[in-house]
Amino acid sequence: MTTKSGTTILFRALPVMFAALASVLVAQTASAQSTIFNIPSTDVVAKGKGYFEIDFLPQTPGPDVGSSIIIYNPRILVGLAHDVEIGANFPVYHIGSGDPSNFAYFQPDLKWRFFNNDDSGVAASAGIVGNIPMNARDGQLSWAYVYGNISKKVKSGMYGPRFTIGPYGVIAKQDDPVKVGFLGTRGGVLLGYEQPLSGKVSFVADWFSGKNSIGYFTPGISITLPHSGLLNLGYSFGNDSWENSNATKNRYFFAYYGITFP
Repeated sequence: MTTKSGTTILFRALPVMFAALASVLVAQTASAQSTIFNIPSTDVVAKGKGYFEIDFLPQTPGPDVGSSIIIYNPRILVGLAHDVEIGANFPVYHIGSGDPSNFAYFQPDLKWRFFNNDDSGVAASAGIVGNIPMNARDGQLSWAYVYGNISKKVKSGMYGPRFTIGPYGVIAKQDDPVKVGFLGTRGGVLLGYEQPLSGKVSFVADWFSGKNSIGYFTPGISITLPHSGLLNLGYSFGNDSWENSNATKNRYFFAYYGITFP
């Protein structure tokens, strides 16, 4: 049961936390990639393979008033038959330092790549990602989003880019005046761009449209490492980050390391 002081901390932190949700819903690998940074790609983990990743997202810069947020997000994915993958994220939001609050979530996900033609460089997939509070449940509601996407790889020499586009929609209800659920618009588009710069380094960028809990633009670089490893470094800009003089600085440095196994 949440104490009175715990409830006070929760309701002070929740609006900031949800406004600054840094899109930690899915995962990425180089050859078994589930996202670019934040948006789902059309790649899936190969059958019989697994993928583990750890994300680190400090709010940079911190807000003018209140405490900064740091997000730690371990995730795991498993490849199944027929180009299906399942997985889960376990993000933890650490808010403040003097009297810190922590919010943990279980985020199951399922993706099916239902079309893939290597010759034309075209692929398409669809999936669903959930967000279920693991603590502080007295003040929060669960939600999920569904999506479809299509990608096109431009086969121009060794370094042709790949483009990804598709719609997404949010499944959520806000029928409780006390609890906080998904904030903002309930759907939009997702866009992605991947540009190889060398054999092991690529420029990547993605965007969820909408001023909502997952609406971010994130550019950065992706570096392939030995032993099926991957390092991504980028910066996430909240779509409403500069909405007005009182806007929350929901901008994050985004770093993660992932590895495919066995």
